[in-house]
Amino acid sequence: MPNMKKNSRNKAPLWLTVSIVLGLFPGSAPGQQLPGTITGAVVDKTGSVIVGADVMLSQENHMTPRETVSNSGGEFSFSNVAPGGFHLSVSAEGFAPQESSGTLKPGETATLPQIILEIAKLTTDIQVAETRTELAEEQVRLEEQQRLLGLVPNYEVSYQPFVPLSVKEKFELAWKTNIDPASFGIVGLVAGVEQWKNYYSGYGQGAQGYAKRYGGAYGAFFGATMISEAVFPSLFKQDPRYFVKGKGSIGYRAAYAIANSVICKGDNGHWQPKISEVLGGLASSGISDLYLPAKDRNGAVDTFEDVGFAVGGRALANLFQEFFSRKLTPKGHH
Repeated sequence: MPNMKKNSRNKAPLWLTVSIVLGLFPGSAPGQQLPGTITGAVVDKTGSVIVGADVMLSQENHMTPRETVSNSGGEFSFSNVAPGGFHLSVSAEGFAPQESSGTLKPGETATLPQIILEIAKLTTDIQVAETRTELAEEQVRLEEQQRLLGLVPNYEVSYQPFVPLSVKEKFELAWKTNIDPASFGIVGLVAGVEQWKNYYSGYGQGAQGYAKRYGGAYGAFFGATMISEAVFPSLFKQDPRYFVKGKGSIGYRAAYAIANSVICKGDNGHWQPKISEVLGGLASSGISDLYLPAKDRNGAVDTFEDVGFAVGGRALANLFQEFFSRKLTPKGHH
């Protein structure tokens, strides 16, 4: 009997035996390997972080690769990664893709060396120049077909990878926006509301008052478009377009859209403070005052307030472009 009791005490409970066999009891199944984490950062050869780089993780024993994008600090992370060999493929617009491989130990948090992407190069400088020119011309051609609901021009947004525009192409997009029939119609509606509400009463009423309001509104629209989307972007070598990200989490895309109200792509492909639009807003706001009756003109303080409102309005417009405009624009993003 004593031996029977001893054996009974040493015998594992039934639930523990089942858990071990099925691998459900943590730390008990022999050979069980804990998952780990892989982290890293993507930069260019100058050390500047690359935001929105596509990072793909693949492993031999896993059929479906995992994918993420680098955040605002250029960093990326994969959690719950099975131990063993892995392979990373990293790519970003305008850069040559980069490959990286390694082995993850059980339960390890592996921080990889910085992944450095180099600017994509063609065989010769002549080929690069010709290809960029052709791509830019094709983008402009597509953008000139973009109309929200098939009616309202939506030229200053791109659904294609970044290619720098020439000065001529920047002026072409701004000019076509100004002379589009829909632009004349929108200005007419604005002048009609101003007439109805008797804004800028110095213009008076009747047909003459409406004509003055229309002329003032169109002059302000024309000046703002040319200065902010052509003249200053050409002077500061910046791109006036919004480039739709179209992928990533909702939060990431929203942050990208809002940030683009104060930053933009330079002609060199790098992100820069949006000097052209801020200074363009100040200049166009000041010039638009010249179209108003003397008693209705704004002072310097109001001019700066107008720019602040314009930046906020640009953030909202970018959010619209990021999440809705593609669905409402039947052409231009194929």
